[in-house]
Amino acid sequence: MTDMHALPPAADARPSLPARLRPALRSGGGVVVAVGIGAGGLALWAGLPPAVPLLALAAVVVLVGAVLGGLWQAGPAERFAPCSRVTLGRAGLGAILVGLFAAPAALAQPPLAWVAVAIAATALALDGVDGWLARRRNEATAFGARFDMEVDAALGLVLAGLAVASGKVALWVLALGLMRYGFVALAWVWPWLLAPLPESLRRKTVCVIQVGVLAALLAPAIPPMLATWMAGVALAALAGSFAVDIGWLWRQAPRGRAA
Repeated sequence: MTDMHALPPAADARPSLPARLRPALRSGGGVVVAVGIGAGGLALWAGLPPAVPLLALAAVVVLVGAVLGGLWQAGPAERFAPCSRVTLGRAGLGAILVGLFAAPAALAQPPLAWVAVAIAATALALDGVDGWLARRRNEATAFGARFDMEVDAALGLVLAGLAVASGKVALWVLALGLMRYGFVALAWVWPWLLAPLPESLRRKTVCVIQVGVLAALLAPAIPPMLATWMAGVALAALAGSFAVDIGWLWRQAPRGRAA
């Protein structure tokens, strides 16, 4: 019997991406097209400059590249599950919001501001869908969890930046979007912060409050004074949640490492 594994590759065989990357590439291409159409249509409707859809497209292209790179580095055991497609869709909505940085003053127009709130609210609502889908299909992976977490953090930073750029709130509101990245920076100094954390309903609830408040800050119905108070309460809740997690990690770390 001929050993099929010993046969040389066919002459017309062409190198291709590993099979586990193809779903991510297909989904990424679809999201790029959707963001281009969505951001372009938003710009035409609201009379925004062409820089808005161009910036949104640049953001989503970088995003898809980061997803492919992260999946490649995650190893052959990881794959792009259907729940990650939902997360990628949320990230695409965030990319459309990134495009608004090219014309932040336009957020003073109530119709556009309400559209931005609706986009952010949709991304927040879908945050529960990807996790539910992963659990229902038993497809939870380390890559999917990390991807979901990074999209949450990026969405918070984008919304905080837009709220500040719109002029409704002061610069300190950026702390709501930067706290996660500050935590990562501290981990370079204290590696024990990189230890895995247990599942926490408190952490998830605070994350929803954070993104929900940041989305609400863009709403025309929220005056600047109320927006400032809302942001302050959300920042206090987020800082308290991070303090609890850091305290837990410090107690778990060997004393020599936690010093």
